[in-house]
Amino acid sequence: MAKIKHIALTTHDLEKVASFYKDVFGMAEVGRGGSTHIYLSDGDLNLTIRACKKSDDPDVGEQGENFSGIHHIGFVVDNVPECAARMEKAGATRLTPLAAAGGRGQSGRGQRPSNAEVKLSGPDGVIIDISEYGWLGNSL
Repeated sequence: MAKIKHIALTTHDLEKVASFYKDVFGMAEVGRGGSTHIYLSDGDLNLTIRACKKSDDPDVGEQGENFSGIHHIGFVVDNVPECAARMEKAGATRLTPLAAAGGRGQSGRGQRPSNAEVKLSGPDGVIIDISEYGWLGNSL
């Protein structure tokens, strides 16, 4: 069974939103992606606070650019290419190629990239990341 291990929020104020989740829920900051991402974790789930998407991002989403709120969810799966194929057969649309992870996901389970391997849009437009390795701060 796939497990939800990642939720990404888009916002106009990264620091304010990240501080809220750290102060209120005790989440730990486990990393940063330049000025556009703050990675938080409760030890099991990664919560990424990220800058709003722009219109030219391949995964801008149904809400369009500058949307602030829950942007996508991420599932850890056993096999990304097989899961992506099942998702597409069930009506999902691929938004990023498997190569979007820079091939890091193909080198064995010992390596844990911090990002998704592929993003697809479900039948209702919700963006779904799938990964074999999880995200920063996950326990698998």
